[in-house]
Amino acid sequence: MTIKDKIVLGIDPGTNVMGYGLIQITDNKPRVLAMGVLALNKYDSHYLRLQRIFERIISLIDEFLPDELAIEAPFFGKNVQSMLKLGRAQGVAMAAALSRDIPIFEYAPLKIKMAITGNGRASKEQVSYMLQSYLKIPKEDVLPQLDATDAVAAALCHHFQCNRPQSDKTYTSWKDFIAKNEKRVKS
Repeated sequence: MTIKDKIVLGIDPGTNVMGYGLIQITDNKPRVLAMGVLALNKYDSHYLRLQRIFERIISLIDEFLPDELAIEAPFFGKNVQSMLKLGRAQGVAMAAALSRDIPIFEYAPLKIKMAITGNGRASKEQVSYMLQSYLKIPKEDVLPQLDATDAVAAALCHHFQCNRPQSDKTYTSWKDFIAKNEKRVKS
């Protein structure tokens, strides 16, 4: 089952720069509606940054009326304070979506990169390049801050996940796949 028409808001949360991207899926074909960044490093107060995140997400929701929010989950870093701040930024973005009854879907950075490039360790530049190619984004529309394309990547990853074929079989490894699909394997 595929969803024929919907809008997905992608968010790359951050307390210095927050990326956002909106894609519209029509007849299972995604296209970029908007992408950009919210520069937050000009605000001294962490709480003011959180307020700006909330306000910007609400304004994007009110303008584009997305059906779903796809957000990059924070990854575990060594700096606990940075993790805490990033988690707050993500939580505020989620609260904005929840205040408008928008379902939220979280994706790990590795999963997003894998969905877009086929490599979970891809660089931000590789992700941006693949998005430009796949979504036909003109080079001049790509911002120097790659947080915007990371947000588009989260939205597109969500679209891909929603359209994955469903299977009753699950596999834990290639060895497991081969064991459960002997007739499909050629020697």
